[in-house]
Amino acid sequence: MKSYIQLAFATAFIALSSAAFAAPETFVIDGNHTKPRFSYSHFGFSTQVSRFNKATGTIVLDKDAKTGSVDVTIDMTSVDTGSDLFNGHIQGEDFLDTTKYPTATFKSTKVNFAGEKPSTVEGNLTIKGVTKPVTLTLSSFQQMAHPMLKKDAIGANASTVVKRSDFNAGKYAPYVGDDVTIDISVEAINQ
Repeated sequence: MKSYIQLAFATAFIALSSAAFAAPETFVIDGNHTKPRFSYSHFGFSTQVSRFNKATGTIVLDKDAKTGSVDVTIDMTSVDTGSDLFNGHIQGEDFLDTTKYPTATFKSTKVNFAGEKPSTVEGNLTIKGVTKPVTLTLSSFQQMAHPMLKKDAIGANASTVVKRSDFNAGKYAPYVGDDVTIDISVEAINQ
């Protein structure tokens, strides 16, 4: 009986020690299910919505310590407005200038939690060589075993609003809205 109690205490101690020292998990962004979108007012007639078809990066999450990091690179040449003509126009010098700046990046400085889940991610957004602090607000977050890949996965929807003129892309403002809403739907797989 004594050895059984010792074994039970040892098992409980190991379990508690493992939980207390759980390592951060690294998730690689799934480019097939991660499509950053942006929207803006077009002369007040409508809200135009476009997206980028290529994004890469990693998300590190330590739920026990309630810390994490996000590092995302967006291929600005993958912009998809729904029009080949406008895709070329928006990649020009007045807007994204993808010849000089083919990528944009977001690098977190802090991940904030509300309870057990991340709620906001503070960081630096770099577009056209200009870096500005932004806060992404998460409207959803999920972590579970991916039903097809049989690996731990995370997913989230996050958004922020920036002024395109802050990134030297403000041509036609204010007629074409200066405020741009960025929405990021992201899925990432544990490595």
